[in-house]
Amino acid sequence: MRHILVIGAGRSASSLIKYLLDHSEKEQLHITIGDLSKELAEQKTNNHKNATAIAFDVHNEEQRKIEIQKANIVISMLPAHLHIEVAKDCITYKKHMVTASYISEAMQELDEEAKANQLIFMNEIGLDPGIDHMSAMKIMDDIKSKGGKIILFESFCGGLVAPESDTNLWNYKFTWNPRNVVLAGQGGAAKFIQEGTYKYIPYHKLFRRTEFLEVEGFGRFEAYANRDSLKYREIYGLEAVDTCYRGTIRRVGFSKAWDVFVQLGMTDDSYIIDDSEHMSNRDFVNLFLPYHPTDSVEIKFRHQLKIDQDDVIWDKLMELDLFNKSVVTGLKNATPAQMLEKILSYKWTLQPEDKDMIVMYHKIGYELNGEQKQIDATMVCLGDDQTYTAMAKTVGLPVAIATLKILNGEITTSGVQLPTAKEVYLPILEELEKYGVVFKEFDVPYFGYDYYN
Repeated sequence: MRHILVIGAGRSASSLIKYLLDHSEKEQLHITIGDLSKELAEQKTNNHKNATAIAFDVHNEEQRKIEIQKANIVISMLPAHLHIEVAKDCITYKKHMVTASYISEAMQELDEEAKANQLIFMNEIGLDPGIDHMSAMKIMDDIKSKGGKIILFESFCGGLVAPESDTNLWNYKFTWNPRNVVLAGQGGAAKFIQEGTYKYIPYHKLFRRTEFLEVEGFGRFEAYANRDSLKYREIYGLEAVDTCYRGTIRRVGFSKAWDVFVQLGMTDDSYIIDDSEHMSNRDFVNLFLPYHPTDSVEIKFRHQLKIDQDDVIWDKLMELDLFNKSVVTGLKNATPAQMLEKILSYKWTLQPEDKDMIVMYHKIGYELNGEQKQIDATMVCLGDDQTYTAMAKTVGLPVAIATLKILNGEITTSGVQLPTAKEVYLPILEELEKYGVVFKEFDVPYFGYDYYN
């Protein structure tokens, strides 16, 4: 038997573990699933004879080293900052490693040692990053093989609710870490290049600068800019490209309404609110509004944000029970962002019957034989249920497929890497299609950069 160690049994690990177990007989695999919660790890094994669940603490150095030594390959589904100690042990004991996280500076520093030991450290092999890399590189490599030159690259991705579960005015529910949603876009201006000119969008303007996208069969979406699009020029070999822009997808109207929270300061995570545990939703909202001896919180809110009572944004805010006097968050020493997250969780948490949806969209402009052309590629993946969600499938399946291909010697290039090489992305994308992760490509007229609405 060949042994695979999976560290972390959270939501994103469900499809990953199922894939490995489904292939365990044919491929002679034994999967050890380690998590702080042994009970959670046991749930993921589904009593399979080729799986073992263990209580695992990555900070327990002795246990970590023992389990890594037993494995042929290690999959880390831990938070990104916890990968590095696992990676160092993988160097020591000469084990391959796979993660879905961005390559950190600390991870990149292990590249020479990994290559010296003929080890593959595959990173960024989830959804975003991951499927975005692979699908975009496939299109661009094909264009380049025909003698084409890439002049425009735009890429968008979003985790949303499936149409049948879209039951609120925001057309949104939390399908991943709610904290990341509340803090999205912070930490510096969004930066990209447009028609050869560098552009920057500060956080307080981010959600008012959106681009529309049309996805066949699923209607219209919008996208706001990600924080740093420029680094993808080097990753994809697009240093000379005129336009490089990446964004996050939401349903139309979400961003304009979300901007209300940004403008008030409710997404701030830099300070603690006094007496936060005793505050109602209404008390929390009133913190950010000016004093008035007679005006209600609602009136002050609308005046401050210049929102008419018949505006759909007002309906969206009312739907969240923002002005409720009886709902108390109960969070002690909470930041505004934490308070907002708790309020939103009452309304945006997926229900047991809900399904999620992943939408990805690439726009790639190029010159070929003196003509300017464009390919648009879209992918929509729907979740099966609350265990095998679209997010779990699109994050976990590429990790699992890459792991097996490394074990079988089908991926051979050593070092710290992401999946931009043909030997990696071609077979993985082909297999992902069997699981409903399918890109549709369309030849469309080239219009250059779609200016912001």
